[in-house]
Amino acid sequence: MDIPRSLYTLLVYAVTPLLPLRLWLRGRRESGYRAAIGERFGRYRRATAARSQRTANVFWVHAVSLGETRAAIPIVHRLRKAYPQAQILLTHMTATGRETGRALLGDNIVQAWLPYDLPFAVRSFLSHFQPTAGLLLETELWPNLIAECRRSAVPVYLVNARLSERSARGYQRVLPLARTMLQSLTGIAAQTAADAARFVALGAPPPIVTGNLKFDVQIPAAALRLAGVFMSRIGAERRVWAAVSTREGEEALILEALKRRPLPPSSLLLLVPRHPQRFDDVAKLLRERRIRFLRRSSDSIVAPEVEVVLGDSVGEMAAYLSSALFAFVGGSLLAYGGQNLIEPLALGRPVVIGPHTFNFAEAARGAVAAGAALEVADADELVSTVHDLLGDDARRARMAGAALAFHRQHAGAADRTWAWLEPQLEAISPKARG
Repeated sequence: MDIPRSLYTLLVYAVTPLLPLRLWLRGRRESGYRAAIGERFGRYRRATAARSQRTANVFWVHAVSLGETRAAIPIVHRLRKAYPQAQILLTHMTATGRETGRALLGDNIVQAWLPYDLPFAVRSFLSHFQPTAGLLLETELWPNLIAECRRSAVPVYLVNARLSERSARGYQRVLPLARTMLQSLTGIAAQTAADAARFVALGAPPPIVTGNLKFDVQIPAAALRLAGVFMSRIGAERRVWAAVSTREGEEALILEALKRRPLPPSSLLLLVPRHPQRFDDVAKLLRERRIRFLRRSSDSIVAPEVEVVLGDSVGEMAAYLSSALFAFVGGSLLAYGGQNLIEPLALGRPVVIGPHTFNFAEAARGAVAAGAALEVADADELVSTVHDLLGDDARRARMAGAALAFHRQHAGAADRTWAWLEPQLEAISPKARG
C-alpha cells in the first residue's frame, strides 16, 4: 500500500469506532440506517450466491443517494435488456437512496450497502458478490475501494461524472492520493467538458463527455396521478408554488422574507426539505413562527387558511412539482452548491435558483440563459420574484416552454453513455448473454 493511501487508511480506522454510533443516531429519524449495519463492514448475511456459483454476470452499480439512484435507472434498464440473465447489484450509502432503489426497481435487483472504505470490508464485499464490473455514479470515489477493485481485476467506470471547482480544489490538496485513485479507474464518462478538464488536471485518464443522465430520467405516470390527488385536496382556487430540496437554514430565510412581504392569501407554499431527517425540524420551525401548515403525511384536505404544506415524504418530488406553478430549488440560497433543477424543467415548470449552484453549474447557467430559470441573490429577491411569477401568467408560460425545450435539447446522455460502455462490457470475460 502506498504512503498516501496508508495514511488515509489509518484515518479511516481511527474514526471507525464512531461509525456504528453515527448510524444508530441517524436511525432515530430514518430507521433505514439501522438496517443491515453489518453490510457497512462487509458482512453479508443474506443468501446471495457469488458469481462463481452462477453462469450470469454481476453488474454492480453504486448510487450513493436518491438523486444518483434515479440517474442510474436508464443505465440499469439498458444492462437488463442487454444481459437479461445478469444480476444487477445496486449499492447505496443513504437510506433514501436504498428506499428509492427498492421503489423503482423492486425485486429485479439485489440491494446492499456499500461498505465503509476499510480494506477488509471492501475485500469481503468483492469476495461475496464477485462483480463483473462496477459503475460508480457521479463523484463516489473511495481510495481503498478502487484500489481493491484493481487488485481483484474488477474494472470500475465512473459514469455521469461531475467534479465542481470546489471539489477539484479539495482533491488538489491530496493530489498524490487522488491521482493514483483516478488513474486506477477503467474509464470516466463526464457530464460536461468542464468536468472532464478538471478530472484531467488531477491526473485522470481523459474522460469522454456524455452529458447528464438526469436529463433522461422518466417521470412516472403514477407521479402525475398523485399530483392530481394533491390538487384535488388543495383546490383549484389556490396559487401553488414550491420550494423544494431546501437545506438547513434556508427555510428560516424564506419564511422571514415572506413575513416581511406576505403573499396573497390565495397562494400556497409546498415546502419540501431535502433530507427526511429534517422534516420534524422544519415542522417545529413552522409552529414557532405560528404559520398555519399541514403535513403531507396527514393525507388531509388543505383548508383555505393553510399557508404551507410540508412535503414530509420521500420519492414524491415529481408529484409536488407537478402540483406547483413554478419551483424554487434549494441548496442554492446558502453555499450548499444547489440541488437538482432538471426534474422541474422536465415537467415544464419555471425554476428559481439562488446564487450558489456550483454542483449544477452548467445546467443552472444554461437554464438561466435559455429563459427557463431565474437566479436571485437572496431570500428577499426570491419572495419578490415569487410575487411577480404568481401574478404573470404570460411570463410563466414563456418560461415553461423554455424549460421543456431546454430539457429536450440536453436529453440523450443515457444513449451516449451506453454506446461508450457497452463495447467495453462485451470485452470483459465472461461475456455470455442470457
